[in-house]
Amino acid sequence: MYRTNTCGELTEANINQKVILSGWVQTIRDKGFVIWVDLRDRYGITQLVFDDQRTPKEILEQVKKLGREFVIQITGTVIERTSKNPHIPTGNIEILVEKLTVLSTSLVPPFVIENETDGGEELRMKYRYLDIRRNPVKDKLIFRSKVAQLVRNYLSSHDFLEIETPVLIKSTPEGARDFVVPSRMNPGQFYALPQSPQSFKQLLMIGGLDKYFQIVKCFRDEDLRADRQPEFTQIDCEMSFIEQEDILDTFEGLAKHLLKELRNYKIDKFPRITYSEAMRKYGNDKPDIRFGMEFIEFNEELKKSGFKVFDEAELIVGIKVENCADYTRKQLDELTEWVKRPQVGARGLVYIKYNKDQSIKSSIDKFYTEEKLKKVIQKSNAQTGDLLLILSGEAQKVRPQLSALRMELAERLGLRNPDVFAPLWVVDFPLLEWDEEENRYVAMHHPFTSPKPEDIALLETDPGKVRANAYDMVLNGNEIGGGSIRIHDKDLQAKMFSLLGFTQEEAEAQFGFLMNAFKYGAPPHGGIAFGFDRFTAILGGQEVIRDYIAFPKNNAGRDVMIDAPYPISKKQLDELGINIIKE
Repeated sequence: MYRTNTCGELTEANINQKVILSGWVQTIRDKGFVIWVDLRDRYGITQLVFDDQRTPKEILEQVKKLGREFVIQITGTVIERTSKNPHIPTGNIEILVEKLTVLSTSLVPPFVIENETDGGEELRMKYRYLDIRRNPVKDKLIFRSKVAQLVRNYLSSHDFLEIETPVLIKSTPEGARDFVVPSRMNPGQFYALPQSPQSFKQLLMIGGLDKYFQIVKCFRDEDLRADRQPEFTQIDCEMSFIEQEDILDTFEGLAKHLLKELRNYKIDKFPRITYSEAMRKYGNDKPDIRFGMEFIEFNEELKKSGFKVFDEAELIVGIKVENCADYTRKQLDELTEWVKRPQVGARGLVYIKYNKDQSIKSSIDKFYTEEKLKKVIQKSNAQTGDLLLILSGEAQKVRPQLSALRMELAERLGLRNPDVFAPLWVVDFPLLEWDEEENRYVAMHHPFTSPKPEDIALLETDPGKVRANAYDMVLNGNEIGGGSIRIHDKDLQAKMFSLLGFTQEEAEAQFGFLMNAFKYGAPPHGGIAFGFDRFTAILGGQEVIRDYIAFPKNNAGRDVMIDAPYPISKKQLDELGINIIKE
């Protein structure tokens, strides 16, 4: 027996009990006549005490040879601690050690294994197994496990079946690039790793398993933007004989359940807005509604006044920033430079201050009378002390630019409180997007997304106006889940493939298995997939997903701990019939 108890459970109720503990040496404090050792395991820390009055001499000699992160086993008696520590559950007791066994020695760790460490991110990723010992990482992984269990229990209680789908599948041309896997048994042919189990979950619905889910790994070989991973986890779900409302109700219930159980946070009803409304009010389709700063359009008030920048703009749009009229010229210049960065791309920034004394100060004073500026103030419902920030240009460009500014100001002003949760549904997405490079329509979601029934006729006459029977769940400015009602009619699916530029032969080659399945009676069905990593991080009060993944990749998609990806041997390449061409 290596332990009778963990290092996080002993209290005053255990005093005078003999116990066996095992764990890692956290710290050693040697005062000469007495030595204290903090012993750590997954569950907590227990203080061990060795002194020259009560501890056998040979054990004292052993203790002096211990180092940080040695793995040890001790036998001893629980005694009351003289100097109590109210910050840990075991702070009222300590163990008077009678026997000590070193189970494993340790090199000096490359960084301090404490809540606050001196190790940089890349170093900690290289030694991830050591980083996991730190509470900030360990607790996140425990939290992730709890989220997964809650998801499984909730969906299982609603009659969902957890079913695994294949990892080695067929490459499809839509979406991001696939990771491909060569087949030794089928030379010159390749599997792909799934970007999602989309086709398989539809086949499960055709198979009559009307409620499916799995917590599943997915893979995308795409350029990594901030906080993305090449392999990620989804909560993937599908239901049959349902309409959009059934999906929204079921998975709104799941999100409410998680918020209540994990954060004791209650929400009555998730608001819903359309895609077009989200773009008009916030400039993106995943708005953070924990704060205001909704967009205000000023074309009517600010055009045709001799200010060329506005007169030539398709859209003049701004936000009201409450209680910021006292921003200095330096602060406003800095914001102007921020929006002019290539990542944002604005040409400039106009401000209007509505000062506490009701005076108006603006960077466009010489082009507009005070009376005209007052109309802008009135339209924005600004109060004294508020600041208006305005951008202009092409509508498709200026809305995302203002959205970026809105989010940056919210960060600077502390408006994105991680302990406040503001979920919503975004619905009625466009079904199709026009690809200028390929000169054709592409699916905004995927080729199996159903159009709104009332818009199907527009597929023939005006495809760009067709709305999808699709929906996203957004939480605190992050898309955490998205899905759609699927096409279950084979003729409509064929029409969709044709609209997307597939020949009949190409559609058959890529999706023939699904099209054939439709011929045998497909039920109306739909589903949703949640980004499990991001959902977990936000529920945990953060947006960085990396610490919620046991062994993450870095921004270059590399696992610096195991040094992957890595070249394979010539023998393996020859077996696969692959020749590497070096540039």
